[in-house]
Amino acid sequence: MHILIVTAHPDPRSYTHAAIARLVAGLEANPGTTHEIVDLAAEGFDPRFTATDHDHFKGRAEHGEDILFEQRRIDRADVLVLVFPVYWWSMPAVMKGWIDRVFTSGWAYIDDPETGTTRLLGRLKGQVVAIGGADRRTYERRNYLDCLNTQIVQGIFGYCGIHAAGLDLLLPLDAGSEAEGLQRAFQIGQRLSGETS
Repeated sequence: MHILIVTAHPDPRSYTHAAIARLVAGLEANPGTTHEIVDLAAEGFDPRFTATDHDHFKGRAEHGEDILFEQRRIDRADVLVLVFPVYWWSMPAVMKGWIDRVFTSGWAYIDDPETGTTRLLGRLKGQVVAIGGADRRTYERRNYLDCLNTQIVQGIFGYCGIHAAGLDLLLPLDAGSEAEGLQRAFQIGQRLSGETS
């Protein structure tokens, strides 16, 4: 099984990157599992949906090599894991731009007015690991976790046919919750590496 981990935090010393390290340690508990980390900030991915992207959406242009490269990364994977800090109750802009530009019509889905939507990424499982900066009561009171589920698990994964493997919220608010979150990240890696594709 091959796991593609996509993240978007500009500081390699961040808790987000620490959680990825623990997730990878959990994955490595199963010797048959491989992984790749896509660090969108470090790689300088351009999240801007340009006129060229729009022309491709309208069928007037081919993808650029940058998009084909990202699609090939996903094509190699059995599981896609999005790990990100929650910014304004959503994912960072660079990750949203990655999805906008990479999850394209004809590759991730096909919309046809007569036959409806064909979901093309049904061979994948998708896992979300969100790193929050507020307590769980705030997320529950304002339904922010439901918003993440609707936007990402249903709106992106579901629309493209990706089977949901989980939505986990880590809340590193103090030393105890930081340690708990890192342990949870390790357990997520163990769980994903133990699942069959």
